[in-house]
Amino acid sequence: MRTNPKRLAPNEEPKLARQLGLFGTTMAVMGGIIGAGIFINPYLVAQRVQAPALILAAWIGGGLIALAGGFIYAELAARLPVVGGQYAYLREALHPAVAFIYGWVLLLVIQTGGIAAVAVTFAHYFLELTQWPLNAPLVAIVALALLTAINCLGVRAGSRVQSAMTLSAIAAIACLELVSFSHRGARAVPLEEMPGNLPLAFGAAMTPVLFAYGGWQTSSFLGGEIRDAERVLPRALILGVIGVIAVYVSVNVAYLRSLGPAGLAATSTPASTVMHNSLGARGAQLIAAGIAFSAFGFLAQSMLTGPRVYFAMAKDGVFFPQVARVHPRTHAPVVAILLQGIWAMVIALSGTYGQVVNYVVAMDSLFFGLTAVCLFVLRRRTPKSQFRVPGHPWTTLFFITAEWLIVISTFANDPRRALIGLGFALLGLPVYLWWR
Repeated sequence: MRTNPKRLAPNEEPKLARQLGLFGTTMAVMGGIIGAGIFINPYLVAQRVQAPALILAAWIGGGLIALAGGFIYAELAARLPVVGGQYAYLREALHPAVAFIYGWVLLLVIQTGGIAAVAVTFAHYFLELTQWPLNAPLVAIVALALLTAINCLGVRAGSRVQSAMTLSAIAAIACLELVSFSHRGARAVPLEEMPGNLPLAFGAAMTPVLFAYGGWQTSSFLGGEIRDAERVLPRALILGVIGVIAVYVSVNVAYLRSLGPAGLAATSTPASTVMHNSLGARGAQLIAAGIAFSAFGFLAQSMLTGPRVYFAMAKDGVFFPQVARVHPRTHAPVVAILLQGIWAMVIALSGTYGQVVNYVVAMDSLFFGLTAVCLFVLRRRTPKSQFRVPGHPWTTLFFITAEWLIVISTFANDPRRALIGLGFALLGLPVYLWWR
């Protein structure tokens, strides 16, 4: 006699498991920041401010902004140690519609567009190393498929791969610094004249710096899978951001010592130039491997963190309910992971990832500022917290001002792309109303 299979009660359904500790969470913070950009972007900063003191000041200033954001997200994480992180903060403090629009833009372009762009960057360096007769989009698709499969095995498996790649990237940067300081530095040259409009030039230099420091916030998405999250996540955010500041400032000191400000401004691949000048072709190959590891580590972190937001949206009933499915054995949100992986592959194959990322710069900074506003709302509701932002409200207002100045600058300098990004966000409003 056949019987119907027993349906699980809601409290018996598979749930995300809290499996990450301090080390894995700190690596997620650092892995979300350190990508291929630090090996390439510093030349843009050198071109815009020229003087070594200003170059280092830009990287220190960007680190302080990131640290201010890290403090804010640390307190938010202590107050709401739940899956979805930033999405949950916006939902609870402002409005579910604001949170949905953030998640909508994250899935449509921010997270997946960034993943596609970095996957193609990884593919180029991988092919440069191996000399395999393949095209870059194909290698990018294979890398994304591999990481999608690994993350479906559970948060612990995804975290281990991501941590290994992040440590490899840090080792590559340490190798570059060791080579720089063990060889003769650049010939002394007179200081360049200060830019005519110093505030404007310094502001322009901060743009690539802040891009390079971006990504620490995505670790908050893992709040529902971290053991003792209200204590561990704030610590990991602070440790991770401070660690990246140390890495970024020290590697720029190494660039300046080896190349000088003029030499740094003249090369779009400073890491490769330093290694090639010191060790020849072998050195260039070593740093290419380091850049490939770094890009792959950033991919692993993005593939690990993003699906938790789409999972939270589905749990809230404002997205396809299937996306909230959790595998009974691995406790991974497999449908959300597959959704992100497949959409990132589509963007990578389309070749539009560069435009996609540019569209949402203003929106990303807008939501950074809005998330910091959440802290004022949540403090008013519940004054007590295990972690409190030092210097609040001034440090919080400093962060909001910095992020919203980027929004204003983006609309002023590139209104077309900024308006397209705004259009993507506003498109989410009728979608939210339809779901509700």
